[in-house]
Amino acid sequence: MDAAALPPGLNGSLKVFVEDGYDTDWQPYTQTRLYTNAFVISDDKLLLGFKKRGFGVNLYNGFGGKVDPGETPIEAARRELREEAGIDAPLEHSGTLIFLTEGTEWAFHIDVFSARSYTGIPTETDEMRPEWFSLAENSVNGNDDRSGLTSPTTTTGGLPSIPYSRMWADDIYWLRHLVEGKKFAGRADFAKDGDTYIMKKFWFGLVC
Repeated sequence: MDAAALPPGLNGSLKVFVEDGYDTDWQPYTQTRLYTNAFVISDDKLLLGFKKRGFGVNLYNGFGGKVDPGETPIEAARRELREEAGIDAPLEHSGTLIFLTEGTEWAFHIDVFSARSYTGIPTETDEMRPEWFSLAENSVNGNDDRSGLTSPTTTTGGLPSIPYSRMWADDIYWLRHLVEGKKFAGRADFAKDGDTYIMKKFWFGLVC
């Protein structure tokens, strides 16, 4: 895709797979802050963490946070995975996300990583509670969550379905591509409605 047609903050050769918010302009920003997010896949299950405090509290997500001064994104991702879940994993870069929230002049630049193996035992910490979720087709594509079928009895292997309704609103669009091993990039601008963040404009594409 022509770089001029990409949302501000994204670059490279990308093929859009979903977008919305055509009547809204992209929010301008003057600064970028670096973050990471890591997901671990083991056989037919996906490890997510329930956020117990801080930004994104009470939502499920991957494991990650700020890139500290002097760190590379991959170093920060490995550190955050150890700190939040108690495990190590051979992380590889899977995607890039740009997020903005209403009323801020800076953007989250999030490098997303994934791994297909890990060492250690996923352990609850002060910040996150690790939980395994099914990678059955109807779990990954969100059909179970949309139907309210998320209990362990409704999926293969006795695991609950991915709880998209208790995750960030953009996850349902790109997480299935991460599971399939496809590289992606995207941007989402959020507006706050009470304690909830709602996507007002978004664009996601695959690296090609």
